[in-house]
Amino acid sequence: MDMRIGLLAYLALLVSLSFHEFMHAYSAYLLGDRTAERAGRLTLNPVRHIDFLGTVVLPLMGLFSGMPVFGWAKPVPVNPHNLKGGRWGPALVGGAGPLSNFFAAAVFLVLLRVALGFFPPENLLVVFLFQLVTVNVVLGVFNLIPVPPLDGSSVLESFLVAPRWRNLLAFLESRGPMLLILLIVLDSMSPVSLLGSVFVVAVNGFFALGGM
Repeated sequence: MDMRIGLLAYLALLVSLSFHEFMHAYSAYLLGDRTAERAGRLTLNPVRHIDFLGTVVLPLMGLFSGMPVFGWAKPVPVNPHNLKGGRWGPALVGGAGPLSNFFAAAVFLVLLRVALGFFPPENLLVVFLFQLVTVNVVLGVFNLIPVPPLDGSSVLESFLVAPRWRNLLAFLESRGPMLLILLIVLDSMSPVSLLGSVFVVAVNGFFALGGM
């Protein structure tokens, strides 16, 4: 990977993760929970959202090894008991993350189309906007997976409120991170990456909807 392209991808990841976590904090704030605000997370400042492993070590390893630049930010603290909206409160806060990524991707796609009217495709601004669209779509899709600690799990829990689902939810809560790691490892070892294929389809579909 060209170092300049890699650095732009890393910067795009920082911007996208920061906006994602800010929207979790902001949606929780709007629903009555000020936990994230008190923790200093109601901000777009990337420094406040950095997780050393997920935002620094892993992405930089990808950057310098030529692998995809990917990672995560520090989860925003939320007290579900403070949220308005009953059982839907956590789902709204959880869903705000992926939805914010899709919204950001749409905005950056519009800016990309404008930029292409003035600059060639290899221009660094154009490349950066392309990276911003791609990273936001991938983050949005990935976080919809209904396995803790991803945002899709909060949405799933709001639907599975009947007592018969308690054991399943408890299993996902305790084993979710391990299952997610296992899924990623097995997918990376597979001859055909299912996650990679889903990301490619989602990104290509997003650009196609934008007329590109």
